[in-house]
Amino acid sequence: MKSNNRQSSKRLTMALVAITVILALGAGCSTNSDSSRRNYSGNLESITVAHAQFEPTALFCIAIDQQYFRQNGLNVISHKHHTGAGALDEVLNGKADVSVGAAEFPLVNKAFKKETISTIGSIGKTEFIYLIGRKDLGIEKVSDLKGKRIGTTAGTIAEFYLGRFLDLNSMDMQDIVFVNIKAPTEYGNAIANGDVDAIVSAQPNANSVKERLGANAVFWPVQSNQHLYSLIISTNEWITKHPEQTSRFLTALAQAEEYATRNPAKAKAIVQKQLNLDTEYMETVWSQNKFSLSLDQSLVLAMEDEARWMMNNKVTTETAMPDFNDYIYEDGLKAVNPDAVNIIR
Repeated sequence: MKSNNRQSSKRLTMALVAITVILALGAGCSTNSDSSRRNYSGNLESITVAHAQFEPTALFCIAIDQQYFRQNGLNVISHKHHTGAGALDEVLNGKADVSVGAAEFPLVNKAFKKETISTIGSIGKTEFIYLIGRKDLGIEKVSDLKGKRIGTTAGTIAEFYLGRFLDLNSMDMQDIVFVNIKAPTEYGNAIANGDVDAIVSAQPNANSVKERLGANAVFWPVQSNQHLYSLIISTNEWITKHPEQTSRFLTALAQAEEYATRNPAKAKAIVQKQLNLDTEYMETVWSQNKFSLSLDQSLVLAMEDEARWMMNNKVTTETAMPDFNDYIYEDGLKAVNPDAVNIIR
């Protein structure tokens, strides 16, 4: 009963926040509004954003470059991270207001821990996680992974995709020796020095490791057509206290999406420059991403799939599936673009 009361209270609070947002935004945030929106006329307000340095965060890069945040009254203080999970942890530690780029897997992990956080939107869907192994250490085909030392960062979505890849190839996490490598920057040395036989990594780090190993590398995609979501996440407390900032933040990202749609070559160049990526890599990876601001039911289904995997593999001691609707805040995006929200309640 206490759980039901708590959920009802949260929904009531969020409903009141939504009303505040809609009244504040007025006609300026209609579905058909575009980059010609009038600039915000209030005071510039600072917001600290922890973000992962991956191309699925392209809309954030574009919004920074085109000053859409400033046009919407937000002075973004940027904190860069090598992983989305690290960016999310900075929010939970009170060092940032919003995280950009954490995938849904860290959100599932935090839901099991009853953290009071929510995603306010996804800005990208992608397939860019790979397993790279060393041929000279006995890896030629997928079945050779049995008994091998495979490294990635624990608690990230790469760990889930490793487990799922093994499951789809008649193995599981107990069939390998899992090695927790705390930072992707350590992957290359770990596999080059023989500390692990293989690693699982997102791009662009995966390509760097592959190039470092040369002809000695085996290289497999591990997502099996299941998208990774690049999420915007904050604490429920911050969202409730900052409804206008939340929607203005999303408005800036909606403008960035419009810019990318109308100017794909310029958008690609912006992201390439901000993330310091080479041209050949950008041509390969750009098509693997779908950059759009949304909240889809497919996100809920992905989180439920990952939660089942975590319970089955004892990544969590919890045995009950969280209600992931309690970790999605729709009202901010509905105020900006209701067509971008497709969550079944």
